[in-house]
Order: sequence, then structure tokens, then C-alpha cells
Amino acid sequence: MTDDRFPQDFLWGVATAGHQNEGDNTGSDTWFLEHVSPTIFRAPSGKACNGWELWREDLDLVAGMGLNAYRFSVEWARVEPREGSFSDAALDHYEAVVDRCHELGIAPVVTFNHFTSPHWFAAKGAWLDAAAPDLFARYCGVVMDRFGDRIAVAVTLNEPDLPRMLTWVDLPPFVRDLERATLDAASREAGVERYRAGNVMLPEEMDAIGDGMAAGHVAAKAAIKSRRPDLPVGLSLAIIDDVVAGDDATVRDRKRAEVYQRWLELARADDFIGVQNYERRSYDGQGEQAAPDGAVLNQMGSAVEPKSLAGAVRYAHDQTGVPVLVTEHGMATADDSVRAAFIGPSLDELRAVIDGGVPVLGYLHWTLLDNFEWIFGYDMHLGLHEVDRTTFVRTAKPSAGVYADYVRSATSG
Repeated sequence: MTDDRFPQDFLWGVATAGHQNEGDNTGSDTWFLEHVSPTIFRAPSGKACNGWELWREDLDLVAGMGLNAYRFSVEWARVEPREGSFSDAALDHYEAVVDRCHELGIAPVVTFNHFTSPHWFAAKGAWLDAAAPDLFARYCGVVMDRFGDRIAVAVTLNEPDLPRMLTWVDLPPFVRDLERATLDAASREAGVERYRAGNVMLPEEMDAIGDGMAAGHVAAKAAIKSRRPDLPVGLSLAIIDDVVAGDDATVRDRKRAEVYQRWLELARADDFIGVQNYERRSYDGQGEQAAPDGAVLNQMGSAVEPKSLAGAVRYAHDQTGVPVLVTEHGMATADDSVRAAFIGPSLDELRAVIDGGVPVLGYLHWTLLDNFEWIFGYDMHLGLHEVDRTTFVRTAKPSAGVYADYVRSATSG
């Protein structure tokens, strides 16, 4: 492999999220939801990977793999723990992360909202509140004023399409009932009419919450651009590689219209579209087809398919016309040999898409560490490194070496 097969300025990195890595994010909506009863969350996040304390070690892991980009989220709940009151200590912390990235030759890719928000924001109804976009933009402005001059890429929102996507997953009814019960319990405990969050939504509110998030993205982008017009700004979408079996695309196209369309249209005015892909699903004229007999499955139950990333990237660019940044791609599996065998072929397919003319800015693998995976607790394994749940010692898996070797080959003459 030679370096001309990927762009010279290509971003090679890993992606993480604050709540999933840092631990003790006690002022957040997700922490609150984890601790009400009943709750949809299988386990509380607790210390997570203790990344709030061990962030320097984690950046050393990134640098040790030969990567030049690191995506992480600034936790709004830490920066603005009370409405209108901003924490200098939290801002100092994230500024130190950014500065250390630069010392190591790593481009900081900053997500301003990776699902979690402050508890006070959720108690106001979150994105259903008319003031939500302005509140979000104000917070983004505070972050930009502190260290926005040193970040490389800004991601406003992470996967605002995910709740709608999950309506296409064949979940048992009790899951939806438990989501509703969780929000009801949170509303009671917080003493408010409607406690709402970005990653636990009621079906009847998804459109209205989507409206609030879309307005929030626009307002946040304006706040960011007012401080740094040159900074690339976009949002990240969960995009399954939805393919058609046969010649009837009706179901597949209906899914695309329901899940992605509004967000892809919004992204046409952005500097890039973030693509987060983990799987391919196949549809005929009746619905989704089951995975083939004997197929290797990931922990989500879908067949492992290295071509899925290329398909999602091509679709996102076709629909938006803007460059693509792969902000997440990986696999949930307890068998790291499957992940290790998946990385190279997936990246080869991505390179072919680039060779075909699609502008791709970079690839950020999800994720650096086995972390807190939302409602699944610690049962899902997507990390390139294991984390001891008691000592928090990080141990590289074979897949970390495979990824590092691929990047080394792709960037050497």
C-alpha cells in the first residue's frame, strides 16, 4: 500500500464519548436516568473507564498507534452544571486535552453533544423546550471562546437520527414500555412535567424533538462559525448500509426517508457529513431479510459485512454533496479476532470509494476502549483495548495492532 491511495491530509483516528469513558458524570441526564426505578439502563455507568483521570494515558495510546486524530466529546453537563453557570475547572480540563493533542501531533475532533445533556436541561423538557437551541448555542460559544481556536473539526450533535432508526429494529414491546416508564420515573423524581433526554425518546415525540435538535444544530453552527469561520462544522449520523434484495426498493427507500432524509437535507449546508456505520441490512419488498445461514454475526445480531462502510459513505455523499468524515465505524463483538479481520477489508473498500471520487476527510474507529455502551451497560465490546473494570488498566487487543499496522502502511511511502 502507498500513501497516494489515501489523501495526504487524511485523518486517521479513534472516536470516544465523554459519558461512556470519563465516569462520574453525575450532573447529566443519562446519569439521572440510570439511577431511577424502573430504568431502561442495564447497569449504571459509574466510573466508566475512569477517563476523566486517565485521559493522558488514553492520548498516549492514540499516539502509540500512530494516529493523527482523536474524537472526544465535551460534556455539557460538566461545563454548565447549573443553567447559566459555567465551570472553569471543566473548561480547563478539556482545554488541557486539546493542548495535549497538539503536543502529540493529534488533531482534536470535538463533539459538542454526544447524547448526554445537563440534568437541568432535561428537566426543562430538553429539545422540546423552545429555548433549547439558544441554550445549546450559548454553551457552544463558551467552549469556543475557551479553546475553539485549537480544535480541528467541530461535530455539533451525535446521531440525532438514532431514535428513529431504532423504530426499524424489531424490539419486543416491553422495551418501549420500559423507556416510557423510565422517563415517567425521572419526571416524578425530578418533580417536573416532562423529563426528556436525547437518547431515550417516546415515538410520539420524535418529530418534535428532531425539530428542536435540527434548530439546535443550526444555532450551534452559527455560534461556532461566528468565532471561527474557517472551522469545519457538521453533525454525525448513524447510517446503516441499507441494501435491496431483488428489484423492489419500496421498503428500503421508506426507511431512508423516515430515518435519514431530514438530516441529510440539513447537512447539505454544512462543511461535512459525519457517517457512523456498523452494519448492513437487506430489504426486499416485504421487509428486512434475515442474515444468511452460517453468517458471522456481531453482538447486534447482524451479519459482519466489510462493504457496509463504503455503502454508507457513498449514500451520504450522494445525498448531501458535501465531504464525508467517518466519525465512527467498528463492531460490537466479544471475539476480537472477528474485529481484527474486519478492519483491513473495510478500509480497502473505503479507499475504493475515495478512488471513485467521493471526498472522505478521515476515518475514526469506534472505539479506543471497551466502554459504557448506554442501555447495554458493559455487555457490548467495541474497543481496541480492554479495560479492567476494577483497576481500569488498559490492555491492547490484537485489533489495535491490526489498525495501527494498516495506518502505518497507508501513510508510508
